[in-house]
Amino acid sequence: MTLAAFNAAADDAAAELLNACLDIGEWVAALVAGRPYPTADALRAAASEASALITWDQVASALARHPRIGEKSTGSASDAALSASEQSGVAVTEVAELAAGNVRYEAVFGHIFLICASGLSGAQMLAALRQRLTNDPETEHAVVIYELRKIAHLRLAKAVSSE
Repeated sequence: MTLAAFNAAADDAAAELLNACLDIGEWVAALVAGRPYPTADALRAAASEASALITWDQVASALARHPRIGEKSTGSASDAALSASEQSGVAVTEVAELAAGNVRYEAVFGHIFLICASGLSGAQMLAALRQRLTNDPETEHAVVIYELRKIAHLRLAKAVSSE
């Protein structure tokens, strides 16, 4: 969608597009309310500012939209396409090891392992998973929020273009 179309879209259509980027109601509402944006850079700056306010309590809905690393999305077609593109670095031979790592991670932290997978190989994701298993819960919460922010910014850049 172009920036002009995003600015002119009905609130619910703009919110639907933004929910696919980051399913946190407050973030979506802030960006919808901030329209019209004069430039794509202004939209990205507003997204960054709003995402800096994300709290752990808001993260559950956003995590629910993300499949485990190495698994296919069971969400909407657009969610599945985004996830498949972002996780394209996972080789078939790494899926079992990622699945086992996901189980360990979820047992420790009680939620899925989330990483901005775009541009990463499966080996890099596995290394990050292993390292993050050494984090305490508070540190890991901060890392998850940081990774969610990165994913949101990448998805927003794909979803709304300058022209």
